Amino acid sequence: MARKARQDIRIRFGLAVKKRRLELGLSQEKLAEQSDLHRTYVADIERGTRNLSLINIEKIAKGLDLSIADLFSRYGVEN
Repeated sequence: MARKARQDIRIRFGLAVKKRRLELGLSQEKLAEQSDLHRTYVADIERGTRNLSLINIEKIAKGLDLSIADLFSRYGVEN
């Protein structure tokens, strides 16, 4: 039986971050400020080009006013 190819977790995570950020009406710059990260780092996350540490995942989740679990489960990171 053929398996359906899954999208890279970095891409799924980036899409989840972007979706939540847009729901909150935040710019990348504002999310970066709230997360104590650089704006270009947030842009890289949303493009799926960063392999984040757990510390930065936690910072992003807090900046998006979510728990890590909610970010993963409610925004399609876990497929």
